[in-house]
Amino acid sequence: MKRKSFILIAMLLIASLLVTACGSKPAEAPAAAPAGGDEGPIKIGGIYPLTGAIATFGQSSKKAIDMAFEEVNANGGLLGRKVELVMEDNKSAQADSATAAQKLIQQDKVVAILGAVASSNSLAAAPIAQEAKVPMVSSSSTNPAVTEVGDYIFRAAFIDPFQGQVMANFATNDLKAVKAAIMTDANSDYSIGLANVFKDVFTKNGGSIVSEVSFVSGDTDFNAILTTVKNAQPDVVFVPSYYDTVGLILNQAKNNVGFPENVTFLGADGWDSPTLFELAGDAANGHYFSNHYSPDVDSPEAKKFIEAFKAKYNETPDALAALAYDTAYMVFEAIEAAGSADSTAIRDSLVKIDLKGVTGAIKLNEKRDPVKSAVVIKIEDQQQKYFTTVNP
Repeated sequence: MKRKSFILIAMLLIASLLVTACGSKPAEAPAAAPAGGDEGPIKIGGIYPLTGAIATFGQSSKKAIDMAFEEVNANGGLLGRKVELVMEDNKSAQADSATAAQKLIQQDKVVAILGAVASSNSLAAAPIAQEAKVPMVSSSSTNPAVTEVGDYIFRAAFIDPFQGQVMANFATNDLKAVKAAIMTDANSDYSIGLANVFKDVFTKNGGSIVSEVSFVSGDTDFNAILTTVKNAQPDVVFVPSYYDTVGLILNQAKNNVGFPENVTFLGADGWDSPTLFELAGDAANGHYFSNHYSPDVDSPEAKKFIEAFKAKYNETPDALAALAYDTAYMVFEAIEAAGSADSTAIRDSLVKIDLKGVTGAIKLNEKRDPVKSAVVIKIEDQQQKYFTTVNP
């Protein structure tokens, strides 16, 4: 009797458990809070060339951005939340820039995007950010067309018309040049834009363009076009391109083609990389380029940034790092001022940004471009030396 009772009780208990198990739903994990919501980290994207032709630009920029995020999080984050950087490598390519923007917006749900570096890459990503209404702030794209994409696109750098004007006036007024040659990368929006402005201003100053030649990104042999340029006997040669190409051009101009020492090569911010000196050697000495900042220019903001960067990375930050750092803080300040991590609120706050940055005061005009000073750098002993500041 006891054995039968025990079996009956056991069977009833098992049946009860089966009914309970079948009738209940498994506990669901709570959904992750959206990046712009009120919980969890605030996700901010980055699109930079960590590999590829202009990798030093991206690597330098990322170091500064990482430092900025660490500083903000060490001070409690923004709106009581941590900020999280979601960095994408665009491999120095336009197609990868577009893919990175799509991933950051659709998959990672970022509330804003930092980058890109090169104008062509920013122009590939900007339409995607504009359509999604996610603010994108380029740290160093200087082609005017970048912010013309739409009202969600911003930048921290001055634009090519100013930079091209600076170098054309410098050629006329400081170097007393009357004849100029221009070497343009036919595949680069950045290069073409700068070349057009330089040509316009230099000729208005009374100078003449004695030679115009072009090349394509990835070319390595410039001897033929350099010979053409040399035969035109210019006083200055304007080469608005990136360091990986310019280093080869300067090397071949001196060592292969035999340019006279009194011919000065001029460039823009795309020259700013230690790799330029690795490729050009002493052939870079005596030439000039415009840039966004120099470590030799003293300001409280620049001094603090340079000291922190040196302490963290044991190297002096270049202009790409300085601009990227300012870009991160533009977005940080916009979020704080908006009191919200909503993308549209950030966009509305960015329009009114007024920041004392490492690269100077950042206050945007109606086209969302900053009006800033430029510096002219002279290359001496394979090092950058501050030469002068040019105000807008």
